[in-house]
Amino acid sequence: MLYSVRYERLVIDAGQDKTFALDFHPRLTVVTGVGRPEREGLMSELVGVLSSARAGGHLEITDDRGRHLAIFRPHSGRHMVVDIDAGTDISAQFRTDDGRIDLLAVEGLDQHTAKREMRVTAQDLSTRTQGAELIRRLSGCDQGLIWKIAERLQAAEARLQKMAEEAGTAPEDLEMVDAIERRHVEFEEAQAKHERVRKLTFYLAALSATAAVPLAYFVGPLYAAVGIVPAILILGVSLLFWRKLAKARAAEEEALERAGATSYLGFHLQRVNTLLSGDQSRRELMAASDAHREALEAWRKMAGDVPVEWAIAHRDDIVSAARVRVRTESPEARAGNDLGSVLAEELVVRLGAARRLGSSGESFPLVLDDPFIQYDSSVKPALLELLVEASHRQQVILLTDDPDVAAWARLEAITGALSVVVPGGADAAADQRQPLPESTRLVI
Repeated sequence: MLYSVRYERLVIDAGQDKTFALDFHPRLTVVTGVGRPEREGLMSELVGVLSSARAGGHLEITDDRGRHLAIFRPHSGRHMVVDIDAGTDISAQFRTDDGRIDLLAVEGLDQHTAKREMRVTAQDLSTRTQGAELIRRLSGCDQGLIWKIAERLQAAEARLQKMAEEAGTAPEDLEMVDAIERRHVEFEEAQAKHERVRKLTFYLAALSATAAVPLAYFVGPLYAAVGIVPAILILGVSLLFWRKLAKARAAEEEALERAGATSYLGFHLQRVNTLLSGDQSRRELMAASDAHREALEAWRKMAGDVPVEWAIAHRDDIVSAARVRVRTESPEARAGNDLGSVLAEELVVRLGAARRLGSSGESFPLVLDDPFIQYDSSVKPALLELLVEASHRQQVILLTDDPDVAAWARLEAITGALSVVVPGGADAAADQRQPLPESTRLVI
């Protein structure tokens, strides 16, 4: 299984003794001066060599186990995958039932899905996704505080789970016990209030009704209403409290039903006394449950309804987005602030998706198809720096015809953080490369 794919070298046999070779930087490769047809064709080759039966493409890749693999797809002869360091043919590891060599299929992917998920265009960045919205929300939080709260919640969950397992129960049982206890307390309070109101309203209603008789006899039937109306109102108040009692009883019965018990006493006999028999154990479990509840409330106050597990899994993306937010909110970039933040948030989502693209969460390179060409130059520097930062965690390939990006890449290449490829240009001659062949214009 491949867990972290990085391209090393792509060779395209264009026929008539013409080949095109492209060497990739292990972190970030910027291919400049390529138009839309060439970018489309190159993207097709990058994905197609991994999965297609089409001949003429050869690719060298590396995975996180240190294996250097070469995929050969000659025009004549069988296609194969070779472990370069071991000098062995490992094609059988990637052969499908129909005999094809497909490195994507073993990861649960097809070439169309891989091409869609590994590629980001300008249109993709302008489309807001749910993941980007969550990252936007969390990147606006105090990054020092939010991760302390997340770690506190995780520790509380782990402690609660461990203590529950030692007691022979589960955290869900504790939540159920707590819910039943709360419902029972609410029922008892409603019952006590109803009993007090019932007694009071009984005496008041009786007094009002008794007063109505002499009033009707000595003053007149019309004046009997002076005693009857209050009696009716008092009975209405009593009915209101009775309905509250019935509602509290129904809530308790519902909680008991979820626990598989028919009564509060039966619940304690069947569940509490068996699962939480030791008084000390019960107190410790309840303390752990309280600590977990407090940590959960603190997390929800900070992050809302975002699951802490999701936030932890996307921590690198959120932190990266927060850094970009700071950059784009600087006075120098204020003109492009809103747009830059939106693009950055969507970009980190796509970077994260490519890192978890395979069936077991394998990381694949992300290919950017001129994603910034249509935007103002003021928003580009922070986004390009985001790519450099992300390339520490995964390989990034940027295909562009944008002069702003090309100028930035030439300066950044001096640091060694990336390499620049200019097919057909002056740099290409120095690198002994040839222009993109017509075969790269084919779309898979």
